[in-house]
Amino acid sequence: MQSNADVTLDSNPNTQPKGKAIKGKSPFQLALRRFLKNKLAVAGLIILLIIVLAVLCAPLFTNQIPTKSNLMLIESSSSAEHPLGTDSSGRDNLARLLYGGRISLIVGFSAMLFTLVIGVTLGSIAGYYGGKVDSIIMRIADIVLVLPFLVLVLTIVAILQKVTVSIFVTVIAITSWPNLARIIRGTYLSLREQEFVLGARAIGASDFRIIFKHFIPNAIGPIVVNATLMMATMIIVESALSFIGFGIPQPTPTWGNMISEAQSIRILRNHPEAWIPPGLAILLTVLCINFIGDGLRDAFDPKSNNR
Repeated sequence: MQSNADVTLDSNPNTQPKGKAIKGKSPFQLALRRFLKNKLAVAGLIILLIIVLAVLCAPLFTNQIPTKSNLMLIESSSSAEHPLGTDSSGRDNLARLLYGGRISLIVGFSAMLFTLVIGVTLGSIAGYYGGKVDSIIMRIADIVLVLPFLVLVLTIVAILQKVTVSIFVTVIAITSWPNLARIIRGTYLSLREQEFVLGARAIGASDFRIIFKHFIPNAIGPIVVNATLMMATMIIVESALSFIGFGIPQPTPTWGNMISEAQSIRILRNHPEAWIPPGLAILLTVLCINFIGDGLRDAFDPKSNNR
């Protein structure tokens, strides 16, 4: 009979050697190599980093205050002092583009992170324990999924009346977690009866250790891929809600409420510099994140080990 000391539990069956393709490399190294082979994903990552650096270094590009109005310069055209002109309240569009990018990216990242915490936690509990716990969590998820997302968000925002960034992020997160929870639950259900999990239970490993040592490492691929794609979705949601007036309120700048501010026919025709840059910023950011997500999905695909 083999002793416990002789038993080696591998929490990731995909890391087992497969001929000459593995060559002693870790799963992370293999995933990184596959990711770097995806030209669109790498280009998306580079462009996204440029966008992030630009909004973080906003004071280097403009000395204007994004919330400061100048009634003498309402809807002015491009000039040396205001390269992208000003909006209908006399606020500098370049400053609002850069500082608004901070808010849009913070909202997208924070909402994604919050949704990730809720979805992974509830999905892990449902998938690992099953039974009544799984049934209760999935019925709650069904209720949230049945309710129209936009109507639910608009109702909550209308009830709260005053919307801040933190409240906005929380509202989006508590209405967006069910899909991720279902994905994590499905992954865990497929892992529960794997040999390495049964072996860990046989030697007395705690539930906490099994979940964090064996389950989460095997589910990291779906988690990372869905996190990146979710961030792109959150940026679009923020922009859409801000455009219709239910997002981050003025004078706080975001890409969405910049486009909302410029939706009059007069500005659309005479001042394209007021709405084209924020529109392009949203388009580029979302495309880059989607390319990165596609690259990560291919990189974490266990069937790609031989590539």
